[in-house]
Amino acid sequence: MNKYLDIHPEVREALANGRPVVALESTIISHGMPYPQNVETALRVEKTIRENGAVPATIAVIGGRLKAGLSEAEIEYLGKKGRGVAKTSRRDLPVLVARGLDGATTVATTMIIASMAGIKVFATGGVGGVHRGAETTMDISADLEELAQTPVMVICAGAKSILDLGLTLEYLETKGVPVIGYGTEELPAFYTRRSGFKVDYRLDTPEEVADAFRAKMDMGLRGGMLVTNPIPEEYSMDPDRINAAIDQAIAEAARKGIKGKETTPFLLARVKDITGGDSLASNIQLVLNNARLASEVAKCLANG
Repeated sequence: MNKYLDIHPEVREALANGRPVVALESTIISHGMPYPQNVETALRVEKTIRENGAVPATIAVIGGRLKAGLSEAEIEYLGKKGRGVAKTSRRDLPVLVARGLDGATTVATTMIIASMAGIKVFATGGVGGVHRGAETTMDISADLEELAQTPVMVICAGAKSILDLGLTLEYLETKGVPVIGYGTEELPAFYTRRSGFKVDYRLDTPEEVADAFRAKMDMGLRGGMLVTNPIPEEYSMDPDRINAAIDQAIAEAARKGIKGKETTPFLLARVKDITGGDSLASNIQLVLNNARLASEVAKCLANG
């Protein structure tokens, strides 16, 4: 057991008894939405996982402790503190832990802490990737590198179309990360169901997804698996509308010189404003959809 890791009693008991557990990130709480909507959404996602037969484990760093599973009070704390909580990737963990600080975990850091705790399935909104213009900026999300080395399945609604989706897929292929389309042969683009880019494999049931991941683990292949689950049709946004909003937000970010870890929060906030809040409503629904699928896959793994 890692000496810096605290596992919530409910999560610890579930893991000890072979029950399904689903990890959740905390950046969506502190950086993804305003208070109190961020807390309400986080608790709603946890409730959805319980309703689908699994145990939620929201992950964060609080007071320098790596947390696998949060209390409702801790979720409230992160939500109220908002962007006062550091957005935390792999590089940030040593200093935050040493200084006893708080951190909201990205996809990469959630994978790390989930793996330490023995959690194999993680539901999120969208995964990071290769940013547009990365051939000159080298702006590539640490999420992709973590997928290449940490044995956790990430279930998401694809990659946000603020990214270069083609280069993101190429990077994942180079790193040997299987990209699965759940019920689709095409990579979902977060707010929309289609991107024009093909995934590696289409799988149609939670059992198939669990079997593929189990085989990967049994063979000792390093790294995780990316399962892309399209946003439900009724919440999918018009591609032309959302892409126009994204292009406008990217242009504003360039004019303001916004770079690095501040890029994604800025772009998502601007897209929300430009779309009159419609993108945020879609974001919430796709996270709930991913939580449901993750619960089903986690149950299949637990029963295997």
